[in-house]
Order: sequence, then structure tokens, then C-alpha cells
Amino acid sequence: MEVLHTIADFRRARAAFGELGFVPTMGYLHQGHLALVERARAECPAVAVSIFVNPTQFGPHEDFARYPRDTERDLALLAAAGVDLVFVPPVEEMYPPGFGTYVIQPAADEVLEGAARPGHFRGVATVVCKLFNIVQPTKSYFGQKDAQQTVVIRQMVRDLNIPVEIVVAPTVREPDGLALSSRNVYLTPAQRAAAPVLYRALRAAAERYAAGERSGEALRALMREVLAAEPLAKPEYVSVAHPLTLRELDQIGLEGALLSMAVRFDGVRLIDNWVLEGMR
Repeated sequence: MEVLHTIADFRRARAAFGELGFVPTMGYLHQGHLALVERARAECPAVAVSIFVNPTQFGPHEDFARYPRDTERDLALLAAAGVDLVFVPPVEEMYPPGFGTYVIQPAADEVLEGAARPGHFRGVATVVCKLFNIVQPTKSYFGQKDAQQTVVIRQMVRDLNIPVEIVVAPTVREPDGLALSSRNVYLTPAQRAAAPVLYRALRAAAERYAAGERSGEALRALMREVLAAEPLAKPEYVSVAHPLTLRELDQIGLEGALLSMAVRFDGVRLIDNWVLEGMR
């Protein structure tokens, strides 16, 4: 496994490989990341991973400075997983002095995570676009947990004609349903015990949908009710939205819907989602 820190060095190493699977990460890897690596390993003859905590996707009062980091541990996990190339650039390599070009999707900033975290998807789309240009992957792998991110990246790839196939893998969960996240390390024991309420709220709405409910507001109300039963959970938003436009739905149609939510446990913000399959 080669570990590269500059764009020039990575491109030289990349030239030795043909088809390449790519997993972009911010490090502090967990089993969700490793499941993406495993899938890339199964589908591609070579695999690259990036580790880069991207400052442009964090707001001024968010957790960039304290975001968990353990590069030595991450590299050991990736070596054991059979990764071929790891790109670990410093911030100044990705954003040198004078950097001033960004990828912007105005519609993404109006809903869900985009509305809650202004500028977040400008940072996400820009860094992923840069990584695609640097890595030149055949396929790139993302987790369903960051549902709106996958919608943004797929649209960017379509709009900018980037020759990469986007693969979205199911969310990996703890036995009690909590979605794996690097931010779970912030949770106190009491918050950790309360955090599976997100999964329970999503599952309750999915079961009601399976029983025939098609009212978006009825499902939103049900999820809010489940969350309200947990005193430590403070919902930021609860959504039943179109799976592509991410606009809120009054009635769920043939396309299905995306259930999603952001919930705070004091200073820890968790997100989760559930795809309701349509009848197309």
C-alpha cells in the first residue's frame, strides 16, 4: 500500500493502475467505511482511499477543529483491507493560496442538510470534484447514511460529465440500529443509549408506509412523536421528501420517498435516513 501526500505523487502512483475503485473519507474510519472498501475491493482490480478532513464543508461554529482524527490507525485498517493507494493531502495541497473556484448547486442549499448547514454542499461538491480529477476513479463508493450528499454528487457527475460510476451502499448500523458515524465517539453513555431513537422513528414511519400510509405529514408527525418520547433528543428537522428533488411531500407517489432527520444530543448532531421504495 502506497501513502501519498501530494497531487503530483498520487498521479504518478495512479498511472500504474487501470480501473480503480475509490472511497473518499474524512478518516477516523469505522466499519461503514470498511464496508465500502470491501465492496470496492470486490468490484475493482485496485482500490484507492482518501483521508482528508475538508475545511470548506464545515461552518464557522461547527466541529472542524475537534473532528476526530487518527491517521495511523486508519492506515493500519486500510492496509489490512488490501487498499492499494491512500491519498492523505494537507489542507494547503487541496486549497493553495489564491484558490477561488467552487462547485455550487443552489437547490441543494435550500433543503435538509443544505438549509441547516449553509455552504456545506458547496464544500462537499468542490472537494469531491477535485478528488475525482486527482484520482480518476472508475467507480466511487458512498454510504446511504449521507443521503443528500449522494444526490448532490450524482447530479454533479451528470451535470459536469465526470466519467465515474457512483455506487451507494446501504447504511451500516450497530445492533441497536444506530447508524455508524465518526461523530458517535462524541456521545456520552446516556446519549449513546438514547441515540437509537432516530432509527426507531424511521422504522416506525417505514412500517406505517408499508401498511399503506401515503400522507407525508402523517409520517412526519409519527417520527416527531417517537423522537419526543426521548428527552435527550432535540430534532432539528424531520423530513418526508421526494427521493431526487428532496422537496417535502404532501402525498407519496410512485417514486417513493426519503425519510430523513437531524437530531441533536446537546452538542452532538446525528443524521439518519430511510428510503421508502416506490412502485416504479
